[in-house]
Amino acid sequence: MEKATENGPNGAHSGRVGPTNPMVTPLLTDQYQFTMFYAYWKAGKHNERAVFDLYFRRNPFGGEYTIFAGLEECIRFISTFKLTEEEIAFVRESLPPSCEDGFFDYLREVDCSDVEVYAVSEGSVVFPKVPLLRVEGPVAVVQLLETPFLNLINYASLVATNAARHRFVAGKEKMLLEFGLRRAQGPDGGIGASKYCYLGGFDATSNVAAGKLFGIPLRGTHSHAFVSSFMSPDEIIDKSLHSSDGSSICEDFVSLVQKWLSKIQWSGSSHGAFGETNQSELAAFTSYALAFPNNFLALVDTYDVIRSGIPNFCAVALALSDLGYKATGIRLDSGDLAYLSCEARKFFVAIENDFGVPGFGKTSITASNDLNEETLDALNKQGHEVDAFGIGTHLVTCFAQPALGCVFKLVEINDQPRIKLSEDVSKVSIPCKKRCFRLYGKEGYPLVDIMTGENEPSPKVGERILCRHPFNESKRAYVVPQRVEELLKCYWPGTSDKAKEDLLPLKDIRKRCMEQLEQMRPDHMRRLNPTPYKVSVSAKLYDFIHFLWLNEAPVGELQ
Repeated sequence: MEKATENGPNGAHSGRVGPTNPMVTPLLTDQYQFTMFYAYWKAGKHNERAVFDLYFRRNPFGGEYTIFAGLEECIRFISTFKLTEEEIAFVRESLPPSCEDGFFDYLREVDCSDVEVYAVSEGSVVFPKVPLLRVEGPVAVVQLLETPFLNLINYASLVATNAARHRFVAGKEKMLLEFGLRRAQGPDGGIGASKYCYLGGFDATSNVAAGKLFGIPLRGTHSHAFVSSFMSPDEIIDKSLHSSDGSSICEDFVSLVQKWLSKIQWSGSSHGAFGETNQSELAAFTSYALAFPNNFLALVDTYDVIRSGIPNFCAVALALSDLGYKATGIRLDSGDLAYLSCEARKFFVAIENDFGVPGFGKTSITASNDLNEETLDALNKQGHEVDAFGIGTHLVTCFAQPALGCVFKLVEINDQPRIKLSEDVSKVSIPCKKRCFRLYGKEGYPLVDIMTGENEPSPKVGERILCRHPFNESKRAYVVPQRVEELLKCYWPGTSDKAKEDLLPLKDIRKRCMEQLEQMRPDHMRRLNPTPYKVSVSAKLYDFIHFLWLNEAPVGELQ
C-alpha cells in the first residue's frame, strides 16, 4: 500500500498520468453541473461536505451479474483534475453574463485535493444497488465529477459484462478474439471495447492501438481481399524458403506446395470431395506462408471451403511441415460453422493418418461471422470443432443492450442523510454513508451483499446477522457467514492520511475478474432464468431508510 501523502493532489500534477483519452477533461460534463456549481457557490454551500453513491439498478442482458470496470480511468481523471484558463473562459461564455467574476476566480483553485473515492475493486462481480463508488468531498466539486465518472464506468462495465457472458457460453478452453474495432462507435468506443473485453475474459484483440496502450495480445492474419488479390501462382517471384532451423533452403516452395496438393488429391484424405482447387487462392496462401512461415493461418471461405480452401491450406501446411514449420490453422468466416468445422477436422485427422504428420488432426480452427451469445450457444448444442472465436459487432456495440444505466445520487450532506424518493420503488435511493460487505457460505460461494450504516459493527464470521431487502418487508433472512469481505476500499484519499489501494495492471484485473466469476454459484450465471443474487441492508439501516422515507414524503389530504 502506498502512503496517502503520495497520492493526494499537493500542488502540481507532475508525474501523474491523466486519462487515456485526452478528451476526458473537466469540460466533459453536462452544462447543469456548472450551473449547479455556480448556484452552490452563490448560496455559500459549495464547500459543504457531501457523499454521493454511484450504482446501477438492474443487471444487463437479462442476467444476474455485472462486471465493474472503468475505475482506473476515474482515478486518472481526478488525479490531474484542473481547469485551464481556456476552459474557464469557455465556462464564462456558456453561463449567463450575470454570473459574478469571483466565481471564475474560484474555479482556478478547484482540484480534487479534498475529494475521497472509495470503490469496489475493478474487475469485481457486482450487483444492483450496491455502490460501485462512494465519492466524498465539497458538494460542488463532487457534482462536477458526476457526468465524467458515469461516462467512464457505464460503457466500460457494460462491455466487460458482455465479454464475460460470451466467455461463459464459449467455455474456458476456447480462445476468444475481439475483432470489433471497425464496427465500434468511433475510436474511443473501439479502444475502450478492446480494453474491457480483455478484462472481461477475451484473450486477444485485432486492435493494434489497444495492444500498444494496454499490452493486450494481438491477433490477425489476412482478409478475403488478400486472397482475391492474387490471380495465379505465377505472381510469386521469390519462391525460396529457409527451413525452420536454417540448415537448408527450399528453392521452389511453390512447386513443393503443388506436389503436396497432388498427393492430397490422390490420397484417401479427400474422399473425392474436390477436384481442381482455386489456384489464385492457393497462390495467396503460398505467398502468405512465405511471408509468415511460423504463423500461417488461412481464411478458407473466399471461394469454397470444402472443395478449395481446406485442401489448399493443407497443401501449404504440409509443405511448411517438410521444412520444419507448423501451420497455425484456418479461419471460417461464413456458412454453416458447425458443419464446416466438423468437416475440416475430419480432413485434418485424415491428413495426419494418411501422411503421418503428428498433431495435424489438432490444427486450430477459428470461426468468425457476426457471432454473439446466441450463436455460440447454438453451436455448442449442434456440436462443432471450433477452437477459437473472433467476435466483433455484437460484442463491442453491446447490441443486446446499449446502456447499463448507472446513476450518481446524493446520500449525505453535512452528516445529514438524504434520500431520493419515487413512485417507482426501484428508483428510491438508499441514504447515508454506507459500508458494503459480501458474505460467503460454507461452499465458498457468495450468499448475499449487505449494506450497513457507516458506524454499525461489521458482520463477523460465524455470527448470525439479519439481512433485509431494502424495500420489501417480507423478504429477510438470517445468514451465518463463513467469510466476510468488505467491498469498498479507498482508491483516492485526497489529502487525508488514509491508506490508498494500488491500481493493478490490466492483466491482474482480468485475473481477478476470472477468479470472481469462478466463485459464483452456477445458477446465478446461467443464460436462461438465472437465480437473482440477494442484495440486502442491515436491520438498523432498513429501519432508518423507512423512517427517513416517511419523514420526507409529503402527506396527502383528501378533500
